[in-house]
Amino acid sequence: MAKINIVMVEPEIPQNTGNVARTCAATGASLHLVGPMGFTIDDKKLKRAGLDYWQYLDIHYYENLNEFFAKNPKGEFVYFTTKAQSTYSGRSYSDNCYLMFGKETKGLSEELLIKNPERCVRIPMAYDIRSLNLSNAVAIGVYEVLRQWDYPALEGNGQLHNYKWEEIL
Repeated sequence: MAKINIVMVEPEIPQNTGNVARTCAATGASLHLVGPMGFTIDDKKLKRAGLDYWQYLDIHYYENLNEFFAKNPKGEFVYFTTKAQSTYSGRSYSDNCYLMFGKETKGLSEELLIKNPERCVRIPMAYDIRSLNLSNAVAIGVYEVLRQWDYPALEGNGQLHNYKWEEIL
């Protein structure tokens, strides 16, 4: 089965990481946290934002980018950045893709981006806006990949609590 990997490089805000963890749990994506991080993994704000989904996570920790790349040499790395020339929806995502996101205040390093210009993508937004919230950007990226893959293994039909859709439609 195809697998999405979300990589957060040096995340700084525990609530964003918690929100991303929840998105990963809901979509079956693996979460990779690359240090140094701006919080500890037992931070109350991190746990609260992720609610009670932590047991559903496939989560991996790395001290730095060198360790991450050494342990994941065969991935298709896609760098989400406000500095890219291409949009995230203009490319195809293969199995074992790694969607990479930088820290909230600076994003991914320009040294990393200039080595991989064909793998850099941008989420379009208004000219005067610096960036989207990191957890929102991750959700946009994950759901674009899932849309292209036709949402494998995800529930597409919701249920009402007091009624049946069959009776209404």
